[in-house]
Amino acid sequence: MKFFLLTILIILLALANLYIGSVSVPAGEVTKILLGSQSSVQAFNFIVLESRLPQAITGIVAGAALAVSGLLLQTAFRNPLASPSLLGITSGASLGVAIVTFLSGGTIAVAGISAGGFMAVMIAAFAGSLATMALLLVLSAWLKNDLLLLITGVLLGYLVSSVITLLNFSASASGIQSYVMWGMGSFSGLTMANVGAFTAVTACGLIIALLLVKPLNIIQLGSSYARNLGVNLTAVRNLLLVATGLLTAAVTAYCGPVAFIGLAVPHITRMIFPTSDHRTLLPATTLCGSAVALLCNLLCVIPSSGILPLNAVTPLIGVPVIIYVILARRR
Repeated sequence: MKFFLLTILIILLALANLYIGSVSVPAGEVTKILLGSQSSVQAFNFIVLESRLPQAITGIVAGAALAVSGLLLQTAFRNPLASPSLLGITSGASLGVAIVTFLSGGTIAVAGISAGGFMAVMIAAFAGSLATMALLLVLSAWLKNDLLLLITGVLLGYLVSSVITLLNFSASASGIQSYVMWGMGSFSGLTMANVGAFTAVTACGLIIALLLVKPLNIIQLGSSYARNLGVNLTAVRNLLLVATGLLTAAVTAYCGPVAFIGLAVPHITRMIFPTSDHRTLLPATTLCGSAVALLCNLLCVIPSSGILPLNAVTPLIGVPVIIYVILARRR
């Protein structure tokens, strides 16, 4: 019943994202466009099909990806405050974008092929995320302790932030502005032409996460118990890093470093579904992540004076949840 209600909530929020926006489009025109007809006002066709529809799809996919990443990390490291940004993967994406924006003028050129603008930012963010993930995989071969790997990820994030700060000194005013705008996060960067690629990469990460359901259930009982049952903890941890890296890299590359969804949504899911069984938690977290992301995107476009940055809205939902979790654990 709860899964059914969550699905209905996602559908309602997706429709709200299609009908409500910073530009007023009559509901009848939106309905006509969604049913396949063309509006007499060409601007309405573009707004609904090339702006609001991709944003809704992106919100559904990105919310699910970040939420599942947070659930995987919180379970594997047995830390309620673990999130996709904690391992430095988001920081790696930020460094890639900073290098392209500050040092190369927003253009990437490899083997005679160049890319600029949004495409350059996307490629740089994805490359930075995957490079960080690869480094973590190499380090995991030496760092057998999960806590040490977690601490290494945090330190790596601080190191990357320091490098980005140094790059700021040599950047132009326009470069800094572009980087700041990207860092605010947004679901509006994709068009219908590249939503498919974004969804495909995210689907690969979610499939790997589904393969980890049984090992994660066993790991919750303790590392020693898991080893006795024949669970290869190193293989599980590497698969977890790959899944988290793919999910976080895809979302950060296309949407910017979206905050708090990966941290707060797993806790919201546990409040709705009071279980530790990942056969229930994983699909529930996927749905909750999509619902929260759609809600945040809707709140961004409600003000008539303009569109709010995504990272200005996500803390409004995430921070109260985290404070509640901290106080509940203290009690």
